[in-house]
Amino acid sequence: MSALSLPRIPDPRAIPVAGDDHHLAPVDPSMLTVDSLRRRFGQAQDFSAPIPGDGALAGVEREASPAAVLVGLVERDNALHVLLTRRTEHLRDHAGQISFPGGRAEPEDDSAVTTALREAREEVGLEPAHVEVLGRLPQYTTITRYVVTPVVAIIHPPMDLRLDAHEVAEAFEVPLPYLMTPAHHRRHVFQFNGGQRQFLSMPWRSPTAQEREYFIWGATAAMLRNLYHFLQR
Repeated sequence: MSALSLPRIPDPRAIPVAGDDHHLAPVDPSMLTVDSLRRRFGQAQDFSAPIPGDGALAGVEREASPAAVLVGLVERDNALHVLLTRRTEHLRDHAGQISFPGGRAEPEDDSAVTTALREAREEVGLEPAHVEVLGRLPQYTTITRYVVTPVVAIIHPPMDLRLDAHEVAEAFEVPLPYLMTPAHHRRHVFQFNGGQRQFLSMPWRSPTAQEREYFIWGATAAMLRNLYHFLQR
């Protein structure tokens, strides 16, 4: 079955939870500091991502398109928080979904880092002067054949975010320790004629007065899980 014939998942919230990964240990909090992350990414890497993406696992018929996202870790109150966005509802692709700032590489981009920084500036107004790039995680290939390079970076406040109202409905932050705790990683199995797709979700309920729940799933959740495995090595 080709990547293009794999069915989209119309409503991931409606797919039953098959289980979580509470049996896996969370990343040690001592690893989730700026200095520890600098050291970890400064080491020689031979890391293979456990989750390469649906497009990498299935047969391929469509030419791949390079892309990059910024896995931005905001240094705030002596802790790190992951910067995420909620896409606007009218977009053709990934409407309303939770994602990292990022997108397709442009011909003038000379690296994945350039793509990630440019897209973050265009989507949320994040100036590169506030960004300290630590390194990259292995590429993740989406079902739509985007080969995405996650660029991990520290974001140093204060920064004045300015959202692109056409693409981004909201920017928010989730504590990194929460996302690096597999007990919060839920596994789903989507059954369809002739096969199944599996995906992770990491629902996060904001502690604000609205107590809004953000349903982090799909490629975003998979790349966060790959970050977890990278830090656990």
